[in-house]
Amino acid sequence: MTAVAADTAPVIRGGSLRRSRRWALITSYVCLALFAIFFLTPPYYQLVTATKSSEEISNQNTDPWLPSFAPTSENIVNLWTKTDFPIYLRNTSIVTACVVALTMIISVPAAFALGRMRFWGSGILATGVFLTYLVPDSLLFLPLFKVVGSLGLLNSYWGLMLVYPTLTVPFCTWIMIGYFQSIPKELDEAALIDGASHLQMLFKIFIPVALPGLIAATIFAFTVSWAEFVYPMAFIFNSSQQVLTAGTITTLVKADVYQWGMIMTAALIAAAPPLILYAFLMDYYIAGLTAGATKG
Repeated sequence: MTAVAADTAPVIRGGSLRRSRRWALITSYVCLALFAIFFLTPPYYQLVTATKSSEEISNQNTDPWLPSFAPTSENIVNLWTKTDFPIYLRNTSIVTACVVALTMIISVPAAFALGRMRFWGSGILATGVFLTYLVPDSLLFLPLFKVVGSLGLLNSYWGLMLVYPTLTVPFCTWIMIGYFQSIPKELDEAALIDGASHLQMLFKIFIPVALPGLIAATIFAFTVSWAEFVYPMAFIFNSSQQVLTAGTITTLVKADVYQWGMIMTAALIAAAPPLILYAFLMDYYIAGLTAGATKG
């Protein structure tokens, strides 16, 4: 009896383990399906609304969740030809490209200095850089309004290029610090033995090795610059200088009149560039964000 029980015990434990794994897999897929439905519902509603005419949207007798039997391109045509949306798109592209470039120029050398060139107070300074990111822009825009005004950059998207880095540089520097610190110190020693300067080490060794972290920081800077709302609303008054987020609202919302068809169309177009960027570079983004977690 003892021998039989000993032989069947591993089988029972193995069967229980397989059942536990199966139920864990089923639970994971159920949760994944629920989250997918939850997060895909807003884009679905945007797409359905964007393909309906104003009469269909305002018709109370139709189900707003059902797509139109006769989809229309009226909203995108009117958005592109009868509003300043192309100007907003151009301004946003210019601002985003300049802010991303400026952020990388500042954050990469700063992260290299704080992460690899140890000096007195470097740890405290690195923590302070990240803590500045935690200050919300709803508080920062008040003093920044005075600064931008004193420089004569109010009502100009060039002023946004000055204030957006206050949001992007601290977090991007923190990402790159974690990634630079995860690189083995033997690379520093080998480069110094070969006579390389710190600038050569940065451009020829650390930037190529830290490319996933650099891509993660770039994606973050792009997303923040593309989607920022508070600063454009506070600093820009002229439609010719406005960007997508604030310009769409100020143009398509007049008092209590909401042009829902064009609003949803504009939202879909504005969401497309970040969506495409994340779709192709998601692996690099995750690698860059988690690099410092496995250090040591």
